[in-house]
Amino acid sequence: MPIHLIGRYAVKTFLLFVCVLAVSSVASAQTKAKAATLTISKATLQNKIKGGWAGQTIGVTFGGPTEFRYNGTFIQDYQKIAWYNGYLKKTMTEWPDLYDDIYMDLTFVDILERVGMDAPVDSFANAFAHAKYNLWHANQAARYNILKGLKAPATGHWLNNPHADDIDFQIEADFSGLMAPAMPNTAINIGDKIGHIMNYGDGWYGGVFIGAMYSQAFTSHDLNYIVESSLKAIPQQSQFYRCIADVVKWHKLYPADWKRCWFELQRTWAEEHGCPEGVLAQLDIDAKLNAAYVTMGLLYGNGDFTKTMEIATRTGQDSDCNPSSAGGILGVVLGYDKIPAYWKQGLKEVEDMDFKYTTMSLNKVYSISMKHALHTIKANGGKVDGDKVTIKLQTPARVRLEQSFQGMTAVEKQPVKNESKTANTIQFTFTGAGFVVRGAGEKRRGDIPDGVIKAEIYLDGEKIETADLPTSFTTRRYDLFWKYQLPNKQHTVKIVILNPDPNYELRIWDNLVYTDKIPARASL
Repeated sequence: MPIHLIGRYAVKTFLLFVCVLAVSSVASAQTKAKAATLTISKATLQNKIKGGWAGQTIGVTFGGPTEFRYNGTFIQDYQKIAWYNGYLKKTMTEWPDLYDDIYMDLTFVDILERVGMDAPVDSFANAFAHAKYNLWHANQAARYNILKGLKAPATGHWLNNPHADDIDFQIEADFSGLMAPAMPNTAINIGDKIGHIMNYGDGWYGGVFIGAMYSQAFTSHDLNYIVESSLKAIPQQSQFYRCIADVVKWHKLYPADWKRCWFELQRTWAEEHGCPEGVLAQLDIDAKLNAAYVTMGLLYGNGDFTKTMEIATRTGQDSDCNPSSAGGILGVVLGYDKIPAYWKQGLKEVEDMDFKYTTMSLNKVYSISMKHALHTIKANGGKVDGDKVTIKLQTPARVRLEQSFQGMTAVEKQPVKNESKTANTIQFTFTGAGFVVRGAGEKRRGDIPDGVIKAEIYLDGEKIETADLPTSFTTRRYDLFWKYQLPNKQHTVKIVILNPDPNYELRIWDNLVYTDKIPARASL
């Protein structure tokens, strides 16, 4: 062949190759675009949403009797945990305060329904702050802050809330994933402003992780994928990430032995740093440890609802909330219809019962969450066409890094010995870089109305706060006084009661002392 023809042939061949490559690239892009959506029927979507709400209700009911009764240990296999027909109704009727992780969820769902999907953070904050239900830990600390005029996110920040790393938002983030199916970043954004009302740092990450897992549960039956993809939303530098990553690692090392994983967790991550009640004690309501137990239930349960319930409960600590989260996530994976009949016995008779303190039942929230999910799907690039729902999938994006109690290590809970000779004054000294005075305002008799003890607190002779200390359980200040990031030296604390009344007393339990130095290891 003549040289000039060879050159022309080579050019044609090259152009043909370029065209094939271009067509191939377009086809690949189209395949990726197709893969970036999930299409399911409305019936399937509703079934999964129902499974999420039913699963968490079953879980919290099952684990209720063991809540914080097994701290620093697990529940042995031979110890029977009750479940029978009628148990759900009995518990919802006789122990309504068990369902704090449900009625808080429902409070937020109700605001979204009444105020709108773009409701301001104050709407959510004021709704639970003024509700009549009982709260604990970060929720109660935030409620007090809100009632005293503090605004979110300051209400959940660790400098204003000693329970910032506690489990609270973690057990209330279910709604965010259920209304953002297969859209974990949207679920996280929904939970961002709400989660910071009561939490910060690892406490917020608990809600990020749980919300993302609920969202990812719409996309796969692979529990390993759901856990590991959702963990990608958490900053790798955080203790929360490292803790859950350890569970994933230990599960791979000991896939048939959840108790070995539990022991590794206990050895590595069971030290509480924030919650004044749990620090230097067996109780651990820290978000990351309890999220680890949720993760264990999902991974070691491997899609079996009974195993998941048993393991998430038997790990101990907050053993009602952990199976509630695990059961809700697995309920989405399976769908309501595939939750075993054993676990749904008695469910039908409670699905029209409003949870106490709310105007919302399971049947009502099934419907509302479906409505919210369809709205969120369309608002984020998806489509609803008749019975067909197409969701634009999202890959979890890492959120910002925040860490509570940095540089603060609790070293001692001191009994408070009053050094003051003045009536209605309590004075004591401590050496450290921070402190939390634990106690409560109390009535001396049950037949008198609740009151408010007014007190001033002085630190090293300077007044740092005037505080109202209600005796009411629903409006109480969870911890009396605290201050972090102090110079590490001896300090004098003085508390002056401004309105002494023989009907009320300020009871002080102890003073928790922090240092900013790494404590020396205790000698054996």
